[in-house]
Amino acid sequence: MEHVMVRTGTNGMPTAVISNGREWALGAEPVRWFERVSWWELNRRMPRGLGRVDVEVLQVQVRLGGNSNSALTTMVLERDGLGGGWRLRQAVADAA
Repeated sequence: MEHVMVRTGTNGMPTAVISNGREWALGAEPVRWFERVSWWELNRRMPRGLGRVDVEVLQVQVRLGGNSNSALTTMVLERDGLGGGWRLRQAVADAA
């Protein structure tokens, strides 16, 4: 998964996603949820120091740059538990 940067406002809510040097501005309120991590599928034991069993996920609808006329793209982002950053799980351009 590609690492992306998520800019946040003073309230901690995402305002933009930066992916491959391009800035995507939020076009709708993000949706946030948590998913259970299946660490046992990759490791025989839970990694040391990684006591979490849930991962934070954000679904955001974004527009390229500041163009309010550009089509929305839906991105699903997953929190990187080790560094605290975000990874792009999926991006789908909405058809008009």
